[in-house]
Amino acid sequence: MADCSAGIEQGSPAVGAAGSAPAAPGPGGADEGSGAAGGSARIGVKKAQLRASPRPKKLEKLGVYSSCKAEGACKCNGWKSPNPPPTPPRSEQQQPAAAVASLHEPCRGCSHTLGDHVSHLELVPEDEIDRLLGVALDVEYLYTCVHKEEDADTKQVYFSLFKLLRKSVLQMGKPTLEARERPPFQRPSIEQGVNNFVQYKFSHLPSKEHQTIVELAKMFLKQINSWQLETPSQRRQRLPGDDTAGYKADYTRWLCFCNVPQFCDSLPRYDTAQIFGRALLRAVFTVMRKQLLEQARQEKDKLAPEKRTLILTHFPKSDGKENAARRTAGPNVQPVPLLVFRFLSMLEEEVYSHSSPIWGQEFSAGAPGGQIPVHAVVSAPPVARPLYYSVSPASSVDPSGGAASPAGKTSTAPEPAAAVGEKRKPAEPPPQEENKRARVLGDIPLELINETGLLSAHSARDEAARLEERRGVIEFHVVGNSLNQKPNKRILMWLVGLQNVFSHQLPRMPKEYITRLVFDPKHKTLSLIKDGRVIGGICFRMFPSQGFTEIVFCAVTSNEQVKGYGTHLMNHLKEYHIKHHILNFLTYADEYAIGYFKKQGFSKDIKVPRSKYLGYIKDYEGATLMGCELNPSIPYTEFSVIIKKQKEIIKKLIERKQVQIRKVYPGLSCFKDGVRQIPIESIPGIRESGWKAAGKGKEAKDPEQLYGALKNILTHVKSHQNAWPFMEPVKKTEAPGYYQVIRFPMDLKTMSERLKSRYYATRKLFMADMQRVFTNCREYNAPESEYYKCANLLEKFFYSKIKEAGLMEK
Repeated sequence: MADCSAGIEQGSPAVGAAGSAPAAPGPGGADEGSGAAGGSARIGVKKAQLRASPRPKKLEKLGVYSSCKAEGACKCNGWKSPNPPPTPPRSEQQQPAAAVASLHEPCRGCSHTLGDHVSHLELVPEDEIDRLLGVALDVEYLYTCVHKEEDADTKQVYFSLFKLLRKSVLQMGKPTLEARERPPFQRPSIEQGVNNFVQYKFSHLPSKEHQTIVELAKMFLKQINSWQLETPSQRRQRLPGDDTAGYKADYTRWLCFCNVPQFCDSLPRYDTAQIFGRALLRAVFTVMRKQLLEQARQEKDKLAPEKRTLILTHFPKSDGKENAARRTAGPNVQPVPLLVFRFLSMLEEEVYSHSSPIWGQEFSAGAPGGQIPVHAVVSAPPVARPLYYSVSPASSVDPSGGAASPAGKTSTAPEPAAAVGEKRKPAEPPPQEENKRARVLGDIPLELINETGLLSAHSARDEAARLEERRGVIEFHVVGNSLNQKPNKRILMWLVGLQNVFSHQLPRMPKEYITRLVFDPKHKTLSLIKDGRVIGGICFRMFPSQGFTEIVFCAVTSNEQVKGYGTHLMNHLKEYHIKHHILNFLTYADEYAIGYFKKQGFSKDIKVPRSKYLGYIKDYEGATLMGCELNPSIPYTEFSVIIKKQKEIIKKLIERKQVQIRKVYPGLSCFKDGVRQIPIESIPGIRESGWKAAGKGKEAKDPEQLYGALKNILTHVKSHQNAWPFMEPVKKTEAPGYYQVIRFPMDLKTMSERLKSRYYATRKLFMADMQRVFTNCREYNAPESEYYKCANLLEKFFYSKIKEAGLMEK
C-alpha cells in the first residue's frame, strides 16, 4: 500500500461530488448543523443516489478501487477512466450527466478493460455491492479531508482511516480499527456518571421534579455527544502548562470512534458519553459549561409555553432560605438559565472532586439501574472523620450574661464529638432487657423488621447530606466569638465565612447587622464545613434561663443548595439543644422562609409562654413568629430513616394481609332458589377482607336534608372573599401546562352543577371534591403565591362550615 491514492484522482467527478471536508475541530462546541453534520448529510445523499444507479454504474465506481485481474500479473491497483474531466465541477448542479462506462472500456493506466478489474464482483450480491459503494464514497470523502485539513494531528488520523477504508475496499472486507484498547476506554462512562449524579443528588425529589432533572441530564448528555473537541495543538496554546499526552490519546480515539463515523458510516460509531469517562469530561467541562450557560440564556424565550411552565413549576424546591438572592433580583431573573446554572455547578463539583462517590465502581455495582445503593442508609460504613459539635472560646460566656454556657468548654479549638458534642443516643432499654421483655399480641414480627433492611429508593430530603457526613465530606461545628480569650485563627476564618454566606444569601438584611450578630459573643453559629470552607450555617442565641433559643439567620450558599443541607443543619441544631436541655426554638420568619420552617417542624402555635420571651427577642416588622418544640426522645438526625423504615414495615404488613385474604370463596347460589336479596355481611369472604357495616347516619335517612346542608355550605364558600380563584375551571390560555400537571381539575362551578344534579349522595363525595380544589391549587402554585394563600384560608373556612352543619366525622 505504498501508493495509497493511486486509485483516486483529484479531478474525478466522484471526489468533487462528495462535498467539502468537515470543519476542523475547534476550541470546543456543538457540531450540530455544521462541519461533520453537514458533511454527513451530503455524503448520505450521494450514497443513496449511487446505490439507486444501475449495476454497470456501480461496477464502474468500484472498478476505481479494484486491482486488475487480467492475465500476466498486472500491477494496476485501480481502473482509471480514459477520458477524465479536465477540472472538477464546482457544484452538482453544474456537473453534466456522465455516460456509464462499458465493461470493455480500457484503463488509462494498464490498458486492460474495466471488466478485467471487476471480474471478481460478477457474483457478488447487490447488498454487498451497495456496502462496498458506501465504503468507497467514505474513502473519497476522507481523501478530501486529508488534503483540506491543516491540523497535523487530525490530518494524521484522517490519513490512517483513509488507508484503512481503501484497503477494505480492495480486499472486499469490513473495516476494523486496530487499537490497543476497545471501547469503552474509561469506566464508569460519562453517561453512567451523570445518571449516578442524578440519583445521588435528586432521588429525594417528587417524581415530576425528578423527571425535570432527568430531562436536563439528557440534554447535557446530548451536548456531550455532539461536542467538537479542540485539537491537541489548540489545547497546548490555551493551556501551556497542561500535559496533553493523555488528551491527545483521547482526542485520537474520539476522532476514530465518534467524530469521523458521523459522516463515514462504514466505520462503527459510538456515543462520546458511553465510551469516555471523567478524564475527558474534566478536559472539556469548563469550556462546555460556559457555552451551555450562554446557550441557555439565548434560548430561554424559545421554549414552548408548556415546557417553560414545567420548569418554573417543578424546579426542585429549595429549603426556603436559599432563594433570597433570586427573590430580591426581581421579575427579570430568568429561571431557565438558573436551572442550568445550578445543575452544572453541582455537576462540576462532582466532576472535579477527588472524593465524589458517583465515579466509583461500587456505586453502580451496588445499585441496579444506576440508583444510589440504599443499603448504605441502614448499615453505613464507619465515619471517615468524626462529627464535631465544636465550641469556640465564647462558650465560657453565658448567652444571657450569667454563668458558664451549657457547653462548659473554654478551649480555643473545636472539640471532637466525644468531648463536647457527641451524638445523642436514642433512649432505649439495654439489650438484655429487650430480650427479656415478653412479646404481646400486636407486636411486629422480628423477621419482618429484618426484611426491611433495604429501604426504597425514594430518599428523604436530608439523606444525601447524611451520607456525605458519614463519609466525612461535610462537618458540623458550633462556633462563636470571644472577647476574653485568645482568638483562634480557624474559628475567626469560619466566622468571616459565615458572615459572607449570610450577607450573600440574605441581601435584604444589612451587612453591618449580620456582622454584629455573627461576631457577638452571646450568639453562636452551627456552621456547615465542606472541604475546609463554610458553605452554610444557623446563627442562634440561647436563653437557658428562659428555656428557649432564638434562631437569627439560616442560610446555605447558592451552589450547595437542593442537597438536603438545610434540613440536616436544623436536625443537628435540634440534637445540640436537646443535649443542652433547651427544648424550644423561636424565630421570626419572613413570608419566603415560612415554608422552610414548616418543613422543619415549626408552627405559628407558640408553646413558650409570652412572658418567657417578651423583652428577650427583637420583634421584626412584617415577619411571623414561629416556634418549634423539641422531643428529647427523637434522634432527629436519623429521624427520616426511622420513618422510612416504619413505612416499609407497614407496607410489608399490608402485603402479608393481602396474601391472607386472597382466598377464593365459592360463588352465591342462593339466588337460584328464589332469594331476592341477602345482607352484605353474609357474602363469603366479605368480613375477612376487612369490610365493616357502616353506621346509618342522617344523610342516608334524609337525602333532602343532606342536599340542603351541602347547598348552604357551597353558597357560603362561593361568597367568601378568597373564593375568586376557584369560581370557574382554569383556562389553558391563563395557565399553560396546567392540565399536564393537574390530572383531576375541580372548581366551584362544577361542584354547583354536580350538586344540582344530585351527584353528591353522601357528604364524603362533596368533601372530596372540595378538598381537590385546594389540593390542586397547592400542587400547581408556589407557597408564596396569592392563590396558595387563598386556598389555605378558604379551606379553613370550609371545614368550619362543615363542622357547624354537623357533617364532620367524630
